[in-house]
Amino acid sequence: MASFPLPLLAPALLFLTSALAVVFAGRRLRPRRWLRLIEASAVFAFIVSILSAALVFFVTDWTKSATAGGLLHVDQVSVIMLVLVSFIGWVVIRFSFAYLDGEANQASFIGRLAAATATVLLLVQAGHLAVFVLCWIATSLLLHRLLLHYPDRPAARRAARKKFVLARVGDSAIVLAAILLFADHGTGDISTIISACRAGEASGLTPAAAFLLALAALQKSAQFPVHGWLIEVVETPTPVSALLHAGIINAGGFLLIRFADVMLLAPGVLATLVAVGGFTALFASLAMLTQPVVKTSLAWSTVAQMGFLILQCGLALFPLALLHIVAHSLYKAHSFLSSGGAVEAVARIDRPGPVAVPDSKAVLRSFALALAIYGVCAVGIVLLTGGKSPQALALGAILIFGVAYLIAQGMADAAPKALALRTGAVSIAVSIAYFTLQAGAKWLTEGVLPPAPDPEALEWCLVVLAVFSFGFVALAQACFPLWSGHPSVAGLRVHLANGFYANAILDRLLGSWKAPARTSNPVPGDRT
Repeated sequence: MASFPLPLLAPALLFLTSALAVVFAGRRLRPRRWLRLIEASAVFAFIVSILSAALVFFVTDWTKSATAGGLLHVDQVSVIMLVLVSFIGWVVIRFSFAYLDGEANQASFIGRLAAATATVLLLVQAGHLAVFVLCWIATSLLLHRLLLHYPDRPAARRAARKKFVLARVGDSAIVLAAILLFADHGTGDISTIISACRAGEASGLTPAAAFLLALAALQKSAQFPVHGWLIEVVETPTPVSALLHAGIINAGGFLLIRFADVMLLAPGVLATLVAVGGFTALFASLAMLTQPVVKTSLAWSTVAQMGFLILQCGLALFPLALLHIVAHSLYKAHSFLSSGGAVEAVARIDRPGPVAVPDSKAVLRSFALALAIYGVCAVGIVLLTGGKSPQALALGAILIFGVAYLIAQGMADAAPKALALRTGAVSIAVSIAYFTLQAGAKWLTEGVLPPAPDPEALEWCLVVLAVFSFGFVALAQACFPLWSGHPSVAGLRVHLANGFYANAILDRLLGSWKAPARTSNPVPGDRT
């Protein structure tokens, strides 16, 4: 088996073609040939990623021979992310051909898309702290340039400036974390550091590094209260919003997954992740319901999903967090790319909105029925498999709240009886699918990601608080149509639509309440 790692070819070729596109974009040449070269390299990256995944999962000795002197870390987690990132990157680049067709700077834009995809491909297979940190920073800088594709838009400049300042805080945190890990373990090799942490061979520097890694992950994932830049990203071209889900916005979750054994040495940090992630998920999911613009609603949804991802990492459910990255990335990238036809799609529906609005009694019955169905499925799975972690069972209960409103519609007086049967079947299917996918994710990452430890008193309190909090919010969302006419609810809707003004407060703290004028001192990375 050759020792040269095949996955290295894909990002290297993407770097080359993106550089060519940027160089030739401003000249009076036909850029289409360079764009086709970029698309060909993206397809090649996807094919090589699939081949790498096959080698990792079916050729057991290949992983050891594909480390390139410690610069790469190729395992199950790496190849899953490689396939995901290369696929979404290819689709977004392909979409951009038609989306920006005719614009003078189309080639440079697509070149930066390819370069950003290349850095993420290197990030997810980085085997050395130095490589990881450099790719982390490069991804942020390339995203900054993409945010300024239309530099004349004040909102885009404000979002880019905010992102630039916050990203430097996250970059500083990850640089300091890498220094502490190197000082504690005497090496920058990520595999060696993970093995040492799994064996308990770490000093007080490693928990401090875990705190800094968590800080970087929270910033990268746009967690409250620094979530505002992600909401304002809608000012950029739609492909940028879709590309965020190719390992950029969810790079924070990947960071926690990659250094899962490091994070387990800092239970207090994990508890903080549960609190921040859970609050962000609840806060953003409520704000999402009040947004009148499709892309803004999707952006708030991404904030909520990233909060839920951080919550999963805080509960040490790292295989499930990886599954969440894959599922959410595919779903949300498609949602952004198809957002332009959302209004037309709704207009074609004969009866938009819910089939029937359930009353409060129907809502309560639906939640009780959903939890009962989930409980039966959970008991059956536990008896068949020999047990599940309390964190995983609690997370399943939170997820089942998502289908409770569907069941409530089926139990409304005006709903057809067939709808009640269908929604009940959906609840059963969701419960079974959750445990099946959980088992599959655990099997795929066995030996790479650590299992969730038994919860102690603090973890139990957080698990119970999370279940009740998500249950209460889901119940409030289900009853929202019944309360929407009340004056106090109308006022609350206005505050929620503005995110309780947390983003406005952050704008003032950063001195960017109003976008700066176009002067000789532009925002960092802007073009004059």
